[in-house]
Amino acid sequence: MWQKSYSVVTKDVTREQMWRMWSDVNHWTAWDKSIESASMDGKFEAGNFYNFQPKGSSNIKIKIHETVENQSFTDLTVFPLAKMYGKHTFEQTENGLRVTTTMTVVGILGFLWRKIVAQKIVDDLP
Repeated sequence: MWQKSYSVVTKDVTREQMWRMWSDVNHWTAWDKSIESASMDGKFEAGNFYNFQPKGSSNIKIKIHETVENQSFTDLTVFPLAKMYGKHTFEQTENGLRVTTTMTVVGILGFLWRKIVAQKIVDDLP
């Protein structure tokens, strides 16, 4: 298993605002310049899928694995002999809202998918 996290604390937004922004997959390209395209039909809820294309890469179909409204969501990308989870949490602290993304790769070929996909995602998180 491989895992990396990145957190930032801000007083500029609320958990509800972050949730609205993240759950609106069709508008991710407006605020994340590392994304070529992102689209989803239906609700932002566990079991649904969205299409995601980072700049310079191919389109990936990603499953929403778990959601807790205004608190967190986890997505799941399935690769041959590996899985990648992206957990996104919004935690209110006395210093502001802590937004954390944790990428986890598991499976026999996890080392390969970490190099090909996950490390690029982690490098773009800041």
